[in-house]
Amino acid sequence: MYWLSKSIHWMGRFRRRALILLAVVGPGIITMVADNDAGGISTYAETGAKTGFNLLWAFIILVPMAYFVQEMTVRLGAVTKRGHAEAIFDAFGPFWGWFSIFDLALINWLTLITEYIGMMQAMSIFGVHPVLTFLGVTLLMFAIVITGKYWTFEKLTLVFCLFNLVYIPAAIWAMQTGNVADGWLAVGRGFYRPEFHVTEALPAAAWITLVMANIGTTITPWQIFFQQSAVVDKGMDVRDIHYGKIDTFVGSLVTCIVAAFIIIATAALFYNHPGGAIAVDSAAETARAMANPEIMPNEHLGQWAKVLFAIGLFDAGLLGALCISLSTSWAVGEVFGWAHSLNKSVREAPWFYVVYLGMLISAGLVVLISTTEVQDQITKFVQVVAVTLLPAALTFLILLLNDKHLMGEYVNTLWENVANWGIVLFVIIVSTIYAVFQLFG
Repeated sequence: MYWLSKSIHWMGRFRRRALILLAVVGPGIITMVADNDAGGISTYAETGAKTGFNLLWAFIILVPMAYFVQEMTVRLGAVTKRGHAEAIFDAFGPFWGWFSIFDLALINWLTLITEYIGMMQAMSIFGVHPVLTFLGVTLLMFAIVITGKYWTFEKLTLVFCLFNLVYIPAAIWAMQTGNVADGWLAVGRGFYRPEFHVTEALPAAAWITLVMANIGTTITPWQIFFQQSAVVDKGMDVRDIHYGKIDTFVGSLVTCIVAAFIIIATAALFYNHPGGAIAVDSAAETARAMANPEIMPNEHLGQWAKVLFAIGLFDAGLLGALCISLSTSWAVGEVFGWAHSLNKSVREAPWFYVVYLGMLISAGLVVLISTTEVQDQITKFVQVVAVTLLPAALTFLILLLNDKHLMGEYVNTLWENVANWGIVLFVIIVSTIYAVFQLFG
């Protein structure tokens, strides 16, 4: 009887914890999966096509990097009940507050352009005109956020997160039909024994650019602002921090796994092509090429891979656009003292929704008037700019987490500081090397 009662007790305890975890899950997974956005998909596709499996090792580093950065936003939001922009203004004053907001608004707007690029290019594969895509997705994204409930937004967004997994079967099919010597063993070597071949077609500066772009699309300033504001809007407190960390780790792991599978898919088909490596510069170009019998001989699998890549690209753009525009609206609302919550209606928080809709419309219009070549350059440029601005955003975040008066017992530990300052140092070194290559060749 003792063991029976003990088992019932443990089962009840496990059930309660599981229910709490399910209730808390959301901000971490959404933030991390949304970071596999349209620009990110294009970056990963280009990485696989140009470098094969030789940059897969980066994701062993990026999983803990992404987790350590984003879990700080969980603690900061749950303890202070304030968004990141408001926290910076209060702690560092107006000058640094406006500096951070300007950086955020600029990079968010540029990134939002890449989301519209991805969505329009994806729908063009199915024969949908860009203008129709622009109107349709803008109306859809506005409809999702005007329900007046954060929970409604979160549930709908988690459904969109599931579509990010379509790249896994696409990669498996690519490996089955590709010309990869040693098959999955070659993929494994990309994690522990990569090869770096500097050639005229892929010079050292190009390698550094791709490394920076992969970091910049996995860890970005908007994620810091978005997840902290989402934690506050959801109403999480210090009792939820443990579960929020689990949510963030799962999101970090899933986003890097999906990114790795995208690289595997394009490396298998394009880098290991029997006629020589085939370069692709965007996810849409990758999707179309997958249906080419010369690249994927199995026509049936090729068509399915094309469809899955296009669906994944559209979903990535939609999810990224939702989160990026919201992070801007939350931050601007915090700075100007406007009502800034998804739990408020358009009538209760008009400027919050005006900023949100203004970001969407302006970014979409830029895409409509730009050429495909310009769009591809913007996509790569934004990822590099994001990682260049990242050290400043991380520095503010770490300093806030070391404020004993602000954080109390939830202040950063010594190990957390070592890890996070190490991330800042790593990003600065990579950015500096890239700048040197660009300036001096």
